Amino acid sequence: MTETWIADDDRGVRFVLAEALRDAGHSVREFSTGDAVRAALAESRPDLLVTDVRMPGEDGLHLLEYLTRRNIGPVIVMSAYTDVATTAAAYRAGAADYIAKPFDLDLAVQAVERALAAAREEVVVPPTRADTHPLLGESAAMREVFRLIGRVAASDLNVLITGETGTGKELVARALHDESARRGKPYVTLNTAAIPSDLLESELFGHEAGAFPGATRRHAGRFEQAEGGTLFLDEIGDMPIALQARLQRALAGGEFYRVGGREFMRGDVRIVAATQQDLDARVTAGHFRADLKHHLDVARIHLPSLRDRRDDIPLLAKHFLAQAATELNLPPKRFSRGAMKLLEQREYPGNVRELENLCRRLAVIAPAVEIQAGDLGSLSMGQARGTEWTEALRLWAQDALAQGEPDIHNRAREALDKTLLQVALLANDGHRQNAAAALGVGRNTLTRKLGASRKRRPSNG
Repeated sequence: MTETWIADDDRGVRFVLAEALRDAGHSVREFSTGDAVRAALAESRPDLLVTDVRMPGEDGLHLLEYLTRRNIGPVIVMSAYTDVATTAAAYRAGAADYIAKPFDLDLAVQAVERALAAAREEVVVPPTRADTHPLLGESAAMREVFRLIGRVAASDLNVLITGETGTGKELVARALHDESARRGKPYVTLNTAAIPSDLLESELFGHEAGAFPGATRRHAGRFEQAEGGTLFLDEIGDMPIALQARLQRALAGGEFYRVGGREFMRGDVRIVAATQQDLDARVTAGHFRADLKHHLDVARIHLPSLRDRRDDIPLLAKHFLAQAATELNLPPKRFSRGAMKLLEQREYPGNVRELENLCRRLAVIAPAVEIQAGDLGSLSMGQARGTEWTEALRLWAQDALAQGEPDIHNRAREALDKTLLQVALLANDGHRQNAAAALGVGRNTLTRKLGASRKRRPSNG
C-alpha cells in the first residue's frame, strides 16, 4: 500500500482528500504545516506528497524545492491561487502536477495515482547517434527519396525539391550539400518569400555603397557568400518575375553584378531550390519564367506528404518525443497503443513539422509517463465550443477500446450524467429544481441520478 502525505492548513480540505484517497486504497498521513512534514521526514518518507502553497511557516513551494533536492516525491501542488507565476514556479521546482482549488475529488485521486504510476515506471529513451541525419523514414516513398539524394548529391547538378509545406524540403537541401563534394564549403540559405521584393535583389546579389538610400557600405549577397558551396533558395515559386530574369541570367552565364555595380562577377555555386507550388502551372499562368524553371529543374526530388507515408509516423513520433525530452530537459515519455493509433489516423496539413510540434507539446503538457489518446484530443481541441466536445469523447472511446477496457458505454453515460449534474448545480447555487429545469429533466430524475452518483462514489475513490 502506498503512503501519501497531505500538507494543508485547511482541516476540511485535508479531511475530504484523505478520505477519498483512503477509499481508493492509499495509506494517508495529514499535516497542517510544511514544518511538520520536515519533522516527519526524519523518521520516514512518503511515496507521494500533496501540498498546499500557502501555509503558516514554510510555504508549499519551498517544501517542494526541499523534497526535490533530496529526490523525495513525487509532489503534487494544490492551491486556490492559480496565477501564472505560482503555477510556473511549481513546475519549475519539480512538481508532478498542479491542482486548482476547489477541485473534483475524483480528478484529484486520479492525479495522485497518475503521479505514482509515473514514478514507478522508467521509460527507456532510444540512444541518438551523433551521425544520424534528421531525415527519417522507412516507408517505400522515403526509401526512394534517400536513393535520389544519394545519386544526385554527388552529381553537382542543380536540384528542384518539391512537396507540401512541412515535408522537410530544407532537410533534403542540407543533405544534398552534406553528401556532396562541396561539403567543406559554405551552405547558404535564402527564403525568397520571407524578404520584401525591394530588398530581395540586394540579398541575392549584394550591393555597392550608395546603391540606394541606406546603403552606406558594400554588401556581399548570398551568391558571393556561397562561393564554392551550395545556395538553397526556398519558396522559389514566390520570387518576383523581374528578379527571376536576373537569376536566370546569372545561372545561364555564371555571371552577376551587385546592385549599383558595373563589374560582372563570376561565381561557382550549386543551386538547390524548393517550392510547394506547381511551377509548371505557374509557368503556364505567366507567373514563372520557363527558362529559369529549366535551369533549376535539372534534377527533381519530390517529398511525399505525411499522409502518403503513414508507416513512418510511429518512428517519427517516438523520435520527436525523445528528442523533445532531451532538448527541454524533461522526463522521457512514451505513447500508449491507443495514442499511437490515433496519431497514425490523424490528418497532417502541416506534415512532419506539424507532427514534430505536436510531440514537443505533448512532451511538456501530457501529465503522465504514458501519453493517452485523450491527451491528443485535449491538445488539438484548444478552445472547443458547441458540439466539438464529442471529439474528446470519440478520442476517449478509441483509446478505451484499444486498451480492451470493459463496460465502456455505462462508464461514459455515468460520467456524462455526473458532469452535467455538477455543472448545473453549480450554475444554480445548488438549487435542484432550477438545475433540473436548466438541464431539461424533472426534479425527481435529477434527485435519482444524484443518489446513484453518491452510491457509486466510494468504489470510484
